[in-house]
Amino acid sequence: MSTQTMSLTALIPIARLYGGRACRPLRNLQQQSLTHLSNIPSRGIETRSTRYTLNTGAKIPAIGFGTFQDPEAQEDAVCAALKSGYRHIDTARVYDTEIQVGKGIKQSGVRREEIFLTTKLWCNSYHPGDVEAALDASLKDLDTPYVDLFLMHYPCTFKRGVDRFPRDANGKMIMGETTYVDTWKAMEKLLKTGKTKAIGVSNFSKGEVETLIREGNVVPAVHQMELHPYLQQPQFTTWHQSLGIHTTQFSPLGNQNSFYRQVSWSKHYSNISRIIDHPLLHDIGRKYGKSAVQVTLAWGVNKGRSVIPKSIIGWQIRENLDADFELEEGDLVRIGDLDRKLRFNDPSGDYRWRLYSDLEGI
Repeated sequence: MSTQTMSLTALIPIARLYGGRACRPLRNLQQQSLTHLSNIPSRGIETRSTRYTLNTGAKIPAIGFGTFQDPEAQEDAVCAALKSGYRHIDTARVYDTEIQVGKGIKQSGVRREEIFLTTKLWCNSYHPGDVEAALDASLKDLDTPYVDLFLMHYPCTFKRGVDRFPRDANGKMIMGETTYVDTWKAMEKLLKTGKTKAIGVSNFSKGEVETLIREGNVVPAVHQMELHPYLQQPQFTTWHQSLGIHTTQFSPLGNQNSFYRQVSWSKHYSNISRIIDHPLLHDIGRKYGKSAVQVTLAWGVNKGRSVIPKSIIGWQIRENLDADFELEEGDLVRIGDLDRKLRFNDPSGDYRWRLYSDLEGI
């Protein structure tokens, strides 16, 4: 059984839970036990719907819905998420979930203009001549005329072509001939087309962001990066705030995802006890009548950032959305003490690029 605490809403028929036309049932939606609820007192904590203003003037919801992995389940999961109140959906070309995300949006009946939709450009399409075509392909699969945010997924450039992970005869990644600055300048031009409302980056170092600002014409609207209580990067995030660059946390639950323990470049410390099992987070959760997962997500929101947890299980989707609540300053300080500077997402060796070179956690 998942360590997330079961929400009472999981026993409500799905048509009532999501309102209007029902999404198709999600895995394990009505199969969880209410045992853990008896140990968590209710304090009537107010659940908020926080939105942040980007440097473009657009509003981005604090709680988003991640769609990494499980492509066969994402159409129904996205539909369920939107029906339950999410208005921020995150995907990427390399996830192979854009078609399903687009179908889920249509199935939900939620108006496109109510949704903040993000996708990401993958490294084999970084040649300036390929950038707009790559976005067009994403828009086609998403079945939308625009995205709200278009991100460069990593700073490393792979060989131009259809192969997303081009390798030589020895299995080494074949690098591209252009730079991330060239890619960024091509992305800047997309803003004039209306195909994306904002552009940003993901997995960049401080020096790489500085280079974009120095050599480009547009300051990134968003930097999506790994952030969680075990990798807090306070100086780096404060620096972004000083520049008006919004931060979105991917993997906000850290090593909760087994991907980090199974991938070929997995770090040995990925097998440590999961963040969401830490006694402190459970202790704080009892204080608010919330689960450790909700406390972990609320930490990011209280720090002024968006978080994009992923799940294809109905009750978890609902519970994650209810993680937008105020934490007392003293509890934020206590969570701050959990920082171990552990970065779980680091494919530097495989990608032949020293990622995060000037950051903590390497």
